[in-house]
Order: sequence, then structure tokens, then C-alpha cells
Amino acid sequence: MKKLLYFAALMLTMLTASCSKDEIEGTATQALAGQWYVRLNVVNADGTVTVDPEGFGKKIIATYNTSDNKATEMWVSDQHKFKNFAVKATCDGSALTFNTVGEAENSYNANAKVTITNGKILPGAGRQYNGSAADSIVFDLKLSNSPTTYRISGIRYSGLVENED
Repeated sequence: MKKLLYFAALMLTMLTASCSKDEIEGTATQALAGQWYVRLNVVNADGTVTVDPEGFGKKIIATYNTSDNKATEMWVSDQHKFKNFAVKATCDGSALTFNTVGEAENSYNANAKVTITNGKILPGAGRQYNGSAADSIVFDLKLSNSPTTYRISGIRYSGLVENED
């Protein structure tokens, strides 16, 4: 019995000593990635913006890294919330900007290519419903099957009930 206890203590010591904590690293587009609580607005011909004319309200969209995890490429997706688009955009994590190079393939709808321009993340420029600071996102969206230019803008989604309005 004594030998069994010594063996168990030895095994426990070896297991404990061999375990090490792995560093968890972020993705190459971490500074741009997230869920965003946004509105779909329309950019009029005179440059003015009409807020949510189609009545979608606030929706959550996502920006995230590609499977290649390149620092210069990310996905922008409305997750089937309003215009059904998911597109790879070029990005610059240092400048916090993103756009497509011309019309890009839409993974959700092959008949509606996507153009994203003026995409940017503005750290701390937004406000949550409870008044706390939040990162802001804004970009213009054009779909090849529509004459409308949309301006999508909003804040980083906090996931807190107190920030739901």
C-alpha cells in the first residue's frame, strides 16, 4: 500500500511539473475584429444621410479574421441580418481601416457583389446606452444589384443587458 501511495505522489508531482500555461494569442486582425451594434442608413444623392429608412433597427454584424489569419484581410458580414452580405475586405490594423478593392464576391449572395469604402474603427468614439465609451465602426456599402449606397454605423457590441435600448 505504501508503494502505491509513493507511486501516486510521484505521478502527481510529475504531472504538475510538466504542465505549463500556454500563451493565448490574438488573431492578426484583432484590432478590427468584433461584433457591432449598427444601423443601416442610406446615403442620399446630395450626400445627406437618412437614418434607417427601411426600418431594420439596430442589428449585430461581425468583423473577423480569415482562415489564413492575414493581417491585411478580414471578413465583414451582416450575418443575414439585413442585406445578406459576407465579404473579404482588405484592412490595415494600424490605421484601423478596411475596404474592398472594387466589387468583391459576396459569400451569401452570388448575384450581389459588394463594395465597401471608407471603413474605419474609431476607438472610444461611441457611447453605449448606459453612457460608457465604446469603439465605433462606420463604412459605406454598395451592392451590385441595387443603386443605393448604405452607410452602416454603430458601436462595439458589449453583450450587457444594460446597453440594450
